[in-house]
Amino acid sequence: MADEIFENPRLADIYDPFDSDRSDLDAYESMINEFSAISVLDIGCGTGTFACRLAARGIEVFGMDPAEASLKVAKTKHWSDRVKWIHGNAIDLPKLKVDLVTMTANVAQVFLTDEEWKETLLAIRDVLRSGGRLVFETRKPESQAWLKWNRENTYKRIDIPDSGVVEGRVDVTDVQGSLVSFRWTYVFESDGAIITSDSTLRFRSLKEISKSLWDVGLSVEGVREAPDRPGLEYVIIAHRLTA
Repeated sequence: MADEIFENPRLADIYDPFDSDRSDLDAYESMINEFSAISVLDIGCGTGTFACRLAARGIEVFGMDPAEASLKVAKTKHWSDRVKWIHGNAIDLPKLKVDLVTMTANVAQVFLTDEEWKETLLAIRDVLRSGGRLVFETRKPESQAWLKWNRENTYKRIDIPDSGVVEGRVDVTDVQGSLVSFRWTYVFESDGAIITSDSTLRFRSLKEISKSLWDVGLSVEGVREAPDRPGLEYVIIAHRLTA
């Protein structure tokens, strides 16, 4: 079940305006060239920004997300007709083979249990061609990014076409070990509606991640910095070991 921020149609409609700077995707797009990938599966594609960017370049793209409302927004975008959209989770993937699997933004951290994470990695391994790669990012636990998840640092007030003026912010609600929970709050000035969305992310160490990949037949090929968040995130590149 997707979080309300992705599943609620009213929130899905304002997701892009509140996250308009997608320079984080530039590094992923450059890796398409670096690895000569001609087919890509974007897991947790959300409103489809990255998938549509790749489709515009002639890449064969599969965009997967469990949130139907987000996919509905994705399908309105230019080049969306060239993306093969899949409603569901990685464990529900149909039979296909790709050169590259991506999980941008916080997608890799939404899998909270070891079992759920392992099932997802196994599903990814199975759709990768021999030598294919998985690329994803994850926040460094030691950077404690959640310390800045508060009104002071996250508040925005935006005038959005068809939605009017909307206020948004995020607040941490709980920290338990590697699990950090937080709440998005949106206020629609047009009718006074207040809609909240609760989320939890798991902050895994690089050692944990590397072992979990190896256990399912994926080997860490490289670890890079996220250009848009230097010092705060790992961008991990793993490849499939066997055919």
